[in-house]
Parts: sequence; structure tokens; C-alpha cells
Amino acid sequence: MSQEKDEAAGGPTRAANDEGGGADEVAAAELPDEGIALSAEDRLAAVEAELAETKDRLLRALAETENVRRRMQRERDDALKFGASAFAKDLLSPVDNLRRALDAMPEAELSDPRAKSLRDGVAATERELLAAFERHGLKRVDPKGELFDHNFHQAIFEAERPDVPAGTIVEVLQPGYVLHDRLLRPAMVGVAKGGARA
Repeated sequence: MSQEKDEAAGGPTRAANDEGGGADEVAAAELPDEGIALSAEDRLAAVEAELAETKDRLLRALAETENVRRRMQRERDDALKFGASAFAKDLLSPVDNLRRALDAMPEAELSDPRAKSLRDGVAATERELLAAFERHGLKRVDPKGELFDHNFHQAIFEAERPDVPAGTIVEVLQPGYVLHDRLLRPAMVGVAKGGARA
């Protein structure tokens, strides 16, 4: 009878103890490192090391996220600033043709009122187009009389001009254009090679 009471009260516990040892032994068998007793200082040092590593990883992830955000903002700004560069480049040739049309009209024909009004219309169209360019950050580079700068000018020829300092632009064959701070087309120029250096 007492044996029956023991089995009823503690039978399953005894059975578990008989089959695989105690719960501590099972946990130690599953996690072998857990069975090693660590001092409080060692556990604290391990937790602090893990915390420092996690904090370092978090700071690196935050820095990477901030870098990606800045890069995307810069690319977005560049796209807004320079997105129309291909379109603007295609408009440069018509603007050049308007200037050629104005330069080709002889002064003698301006006495005719129809020729004069045609010239005034072409000049007004050129002015409006250049004003629209300026509003959108596209500026004309017309460097006659300035020193040659290979960043903005393309030398087509050199001319002997002893009265002009060497390296000075004496003729502009085709004006250049700059979109904000980026060169869209260099100015094609003639450069003086005589005279003293400026």
C-alpha cells in the first residue's frame, strides 16, 4: 500500500530520474557550456563584452544607413540639377543657328522694314531662349579677351598677335555652355600665341 502511494505521488518523477537522470543532467547534456559554473565577475564580463559588440554593430548599421541616405539625397539632387542636360544639349544647336542667322544678315538690308522686323523677331527669340536657359542654370560661355582655360575652352587654332598676351582668346568660333557647375559644351576658340605671357 505504501509502495502504491509512493508510485502515485512521485512515480513520474522517479521514472524520469530512473530513465535519464535529473532535469539538471538533461540541461547539462543539451547545453554542455551551461554545465560549467561561472563566477559572477566572469558572467558580468561576458555580458558586457556582448553588449559592447552589439552596440558596435548597431552604431555601424546606423552609420551605414546614414551614408546610404546621404548618397541617395546627393543622387536625387544631381538628378534634379542635371537631369535635363541631354535636352539642353540638343537645344544648343538651334540657339547657335539663331545667332548665325543674326550675324548673316547684312547691315545694308536693315533699311527694309520687313528685313528689320524679321531680324528683331529672331533676336527676340534668341533673347527669350537664352533667358530660359539662365533660369534653369544653363549659362553661355563667351570668353573673348579672357585667358585660355582648358576646363571650359577648346582651342581650334593659334594666331600670331604680338599686341595681345600669349594665351589670350582672340576669337570665339562657337560659344560654350555650362549647366550649373558642369561643362555641357566647351567654347571653341582661337588663342593668341604672340606677345608676352599674361
